[in-house]
Amino acid sequence: MSRIVFLNGSFLPAEQARIPVMDRGFLFGDGVYEGMGVLGGRLIDNEAHLVRLERSLGEVRIANPYSRAEWTSLEEELVRRNGLAEGFLYLQVTRGVAERDFLFPKSTEPTVLMFTQAKSIVHSPAAETGISVISVPDLRWKRRDIKSLSLLAQVLAKQAAVEAGAQEAWLVEDGFVTEGGSSSAFIITKAGSIVVRPLSHAILPGITRQSTLALAQETGLTIEERLFTLEEAHDAAEAFLTSASNFVLPIVSIDGRPVGNGKPGPLTRRLRELYLGMAGASAEAA
Repeated sequence: MSRIVFLNGSFLPAEQARIPVMDRGFLFGDGVYEGMGVLGGRLIDNEAHLVRLERSLGEVRIANPYSRAEWTSLEEELVRRNGLAEGFLYLQVTRGVAERDFLFPKSTEPTVLMFTQAKSIVHSPAAETGISVISVPDLRWKRRDIKSLSLLAQVLAKQAAVEAGAQEAWLVEDGFVTEGGSSSAFIITKAGSIVVRPLSHAILPGITRQSTLALAQETGLTIEERLFTLEEAHDAAEAFLTSASNFVLPIVSIDGRPVGNGKPGPLTRRLRELYLGMAGASAEAA
């Protein structure tokens, strides 16, 4: 069965979806996106993702084409039409179609695209073995808090990771880790503190990051929101990442050096269990 996508108000087979060459998302990367995890056929942390979408659209001055209730209804219908039990839903909004000009067009309708991807998240082999990351210079623009379509720096970083035999890249600026190519970066000190960079224009306000920190706080774990260096990460007891497409994933190697004993650590495993419990309960309750 052909995958069904949503494009500008219509559900249709992916091979029939067409976007004009003058779409500003294609010409300028002029747009924003979101990605939501799906578990048990239900969207995880969807309300928070839609709040972040509203903020991104507002920051780049694109009119939000739908209310949260309308977005949710369309997302759920797309998941249903694709029979998606577990995986990822991607949505993208561009400024629309107009003759190529750097200035905002005066009257265009936003282009809206959504599609789903099946993926094993709960029983991911990477969650059992952990993954490796490499460090690369952070070459991105200064408004990383906006989830924009302009992802060339991340593409290059993640390609460098794969070519080095790793699964993710940690971006480094002025000696400090900012975040991953498509994830939030955490370390756990030998004293047991969870360390994550505080929110600012330098990083994306990760939704899974937000939920993981809330769960850690509820459990009484120590959290330090501060900058941390690559050297501190090399010396950490544990490290992990969070993202909507992976939830909580242990990191066992940074730049070829083992983190801790080179295996997923107990606190990371605990945080993953907590997040899976929350996500599973959300899916069952929906």
